[in-house]
Parts: sequence; C-alpha cells; structure tokens
Amino acid sequence: MIELVRTNDPVIISYIEALMRDADIVCLIADQNMSIVEGSLGILPRRVLVDESDLAQAKRILHDAGIADELSK
Repeated sequence: MIELVRTNDPVIISYIEALMRDADIVCLIADQNMSIVEGSLGILPRRVLVDESDLAQAKRILHDAGIADELSK
C-alpha cells in the first residue's frame, strides 16, 4: 500500500474514502486509532493508503475533485 494523503482533517478523509469507494478503489485509513495515544487532540495525521496499482487513478480522482493539494509528496 502506498500513501496517497496524510491529513488531520476528518472531513477530507471521509470525502476521499467516498471518492475511492465510488471508483472501486480499496483504501486503508492508517493511524485512525492513534487518537487514543494522543488524547483526541487531532495532532497526529491519518494516512490514506491505496494499492500501488491504483495510485495513478486515485491521484487523478483527487485532482478532478479539486483536492490535489492534499496529495502526499
């Protein structure tokens, strides 16, 4: 799995999950349970991971949705 996005914004994560689901791209949200460790402060980013074979399509989807600036470098 390759990191597509790293963010603290739960709305962006939810939106990306919906976009990936609509495109039949399996994604994994890593570090979701880190809020237990950090005390629910939201300072540790969550990562959206996709299969390497889906990476180019996933990036195009985010670009078309106008959120390409969220892509991991």
